[in-house]
Amino acid sequence: MSKPASSPIPPGFHSLTVHLAVNGAAAYVDFLKRAFGAEEISRSPGASGKLMHAQVRIGDSMLMLADDFGAEFGMPPLAQGRMPYHMHLYVPDADAAWERAVAAGCTVTMPIADQFWGDRYGHVADPFGVNWAIGSRREELTPEEIQERQKKAFGAGHP
Repeated sequence: MSKPASSPIPPGFHSLTVHLAVNGAAAYVDFLKRAFGAEEISRSPGASGKLMHAQVRIGDSMLMLADDFGAEFGMPPLAQGRMPYHMHLYVPDADAAWERAVAAGCTVTMPIADQFWGDRYGHVADPFGVNWAIGSRREELTPEEIQERQKKAFGAGHP
């Protein structure tokens, strides 16, 4: 017997949760376990064998995903190439997380380094085409300190 929800947001979720469509969702869940220590919460295969829904937890956040069903619903193919987003992952040890991701098959797109805003931070692309930013906060800086460091890092033509 069902009962009313105690909260409009399910336990373990935040207000915003990413939901990805990927080619090879079952393999992607396995990749996420190797690369980012994901914990598989659920997996719902459809009759065709494609995953209709999967849910994993990485750190304190949920990620939902499914196989791409664009062809079945008459939609264009998934976008490929440089995507306009990064999955940003904060971890206690960015270097250890970085090494794990690269060992699992990620390609470095921005080497990990100490950044002017106080993070140890870099970018990788995973084998499924998703871009990840991996970081750890190293310093708490004021906006003025960040601006000064940005000027030093980029000179007069800073972004």
